[in-house]
Amino acid sequence: MKPTNLIIIMSDEHNPKMMGCAGHPDVKTPNLDALAARGTRFTSAYTTCPVCVPARAAFAAGKYVHQIGFWDNADAYDGSIPSWHHRLRAAGHHVASIGKLHFRGLEGDDYGFNEMQIPMQIIEGKGDLMGLVRRDLPERGLSWKIAKLAGPGETPYTAYDREICTRAQIWLREEAPKHRDKPWVLFVSFVCPHFPLVAPAEFYYQYPLDRISVPKQYAADERPDHPYLKDYTSSFLYDRFFDPDKLKKAIAAYYGLCAFVDDNIGKVLRTLDAAGLADTTRVLYTSDHGDNLGARGLWGKSTMYEEVAGVPLIIQGPGIPRGEKLRTPASHVDTYPFIMECVGADRPEMYDGHPGISLLRLAGGEQPERNVLSEYHGMGSTTGAFMIRHGRFKYVHYVAYHPQLFDLAADPEELRDLAGDPKHERILQECRAKLYAICDPAEVDARAKKRQAELLEAAGGREAVIKRGDLGFTPAPGYPAVFG
Repeated sequence: MKPTNLIIIMSDEHNPKMMGCAGHPDVKTPNLDALAARGTRFTSAYTTCPVCVPARAAFAAGKYVHQIGFWDNADAYDGSIPSWHHRLRAAGHHVASIGKLHFRGLEGDDYGFNEMQIPMQIIEGKGDLMGLVRRDLPERGLSWKIAKLAGPGETPYTAYDREICTRAQIWLREEAPKHRDKPWVLFVSFVCPHFPLVAPAEFYYQYPLDRISVPKQYAADERPDHPYLKDYTSSFLYDRFFDPDKLKKAIAAYYGLCAFVDDNIGKVLRTLDAAGLADTTRVLYTSDHGDNLGARGLWGKSTMYEEVAGVPLIIQGPGIPRGEKLRTPASHVDTYPFIMECVGADRPEMYDGHPGISLLRLAGGEQPERNVLSEYHGMGSTTGAFMIRHGRFKYVHYVAYHPQLFDLAADPEELRDLAGDPKHERILQECRAKLYAICDPAEVDARAKKRQAELLEAAGGREAVIKRGDLGFTPAPGYPAVFG
């Protein structure tokens, strides 16, 4: 394929079902819908990890979390493992970043970018230390924020995203023309629709509360009874603070934040066109992971349901099929070779154990014999969780608990766990074998917990990190951290 420039646009915590092009009847995303109509949308795409920091480390490195060892929100990418940014910069491409990175953020760290504008990094180079506690999980003191703040308004996050959008437009107008010798890559990383669930009024009020439906399996007697989910909800107490009014306000705010992100993306893409760069630039849109948004009584991330482990993934530009919806399972590890192919850097020296298959190859019809993986080793969990897609089935393996199995063809909303059904014992064992062909879950779980125990000791131990408290969410650049 002819080398072109590349814009990578990443949002934070965008549930893949919350787009018009994904069939949502209410959420308004006209710019993403138009991008999908001009390109290829992957309808079964997955994050490597359903929480911010390790997901973004894996996206940078192009590998699975167990390959790189950045396990949780207190163990951020430090630049020590080569990323696509490092390798493209070394090859003479200009690589720029605007917005959220969620890397370690210590002075002297080199993340491989030629320039970084207003990066959001983990707080104090330490991040979410409470997530290092993996036994007798502490209650999160700021869980109330997700409900109490829900509604219309502005936050440091919406202000931050507006600044990211503005800077991206300026970069395309003033900086992009300076880099003509080789294709450039611009990484534009927004923080919305990540909570706080506060949406600008013009977007919030597009979703009247009397039209907001209660999430699936929200009633207490409908919720799945699995020990992993009990661990999570015993630590993240989000749902304790919801009444019917706040529930609908939270959902309306999330819808509004999705529309807000879409509006910012539209501004960036219109600038790309106005600057005369659309015909020589490919675009990739995705999110680091999704959000439960009340389904099953769950909020935030950290589970393996489609709403969370799934991600929106759209590519568009020269040589990419138009108007295609691809059901072949894809992964964030597939973005690494896609980036290399886009800019003409697809050479053997760019790879060392990368498991991905380029999105261009998948869009071209390739049907690989493989299983995509997502894994979790972080906050609100006592045991490692591993998910694979195996044909129509999703298998979720817990090192300390019984597994889950869903037939996504017959049950796309994951309402029926088939793991205890004797009729599915054969497929359960087949999925287990496929997972073990990728990694040994018990070994990975032990390795993650060993690293976390070391970090916990270095931070002063369990009582010290609990006393430090819970952030609720990482502050935007220039805003103070508030623990609780």
